[in-house]
Amino acid sequence: MEKQVLIKDLAEMKQFAQSVSRFVVPGFVLCLSGDLGAGKTTFTQFLGDAMGIKDAINSPTFTLMKIYDHQLPLYHIDAYRLEGVGSDAQLEEYIYGDGVCVIEWYQYIYHSIPNDCLVIDIEWVSKTERLLRLKGSGMYASILKNLGD
Repeated sequence: MEKQVLIKDLAEMKQFAQSVSRFVVPGFVLCLSGDLGAGKTTFTQFLGDAMGIKDAINSPTFTLMKIYDHQLPLYHIDAYRLEGVGSDAQLEEYIYGDGVCVIEWYQYIYHSIPNDCLVIDIEWVSKTERLLRLKGSGMYASILKNLGD
């Protein structure tokens, strides 16, 4: 299933992340794509906040992954530097783990991504607006029906 949501500003992005947080369960996989600066890490910060994570969430670009321990752990992966690496990154234990896995630049490790996941492509529309293109299958398809309305 696919859906589009227009986000007018950061307040709406935060609200959308809060909506997504209502559906996270152990093993939840969220794949983010979009240009540099489009809002992937910002969305992840808002999601973590909505999950009750108090730690500062920032981009794991240079560390590859950051783990935020919480009642439901958040595994934040940035695969930007993994283009062409293949499955050598050994991230599967987190992607298929017991927490919520958010993967920025997931297309660089697409072979490690489960068939059922939530994909959000973030596209700039104007200085403050973003268009979110959502895709999901399996349980994520039913989640999409309840997001962004």
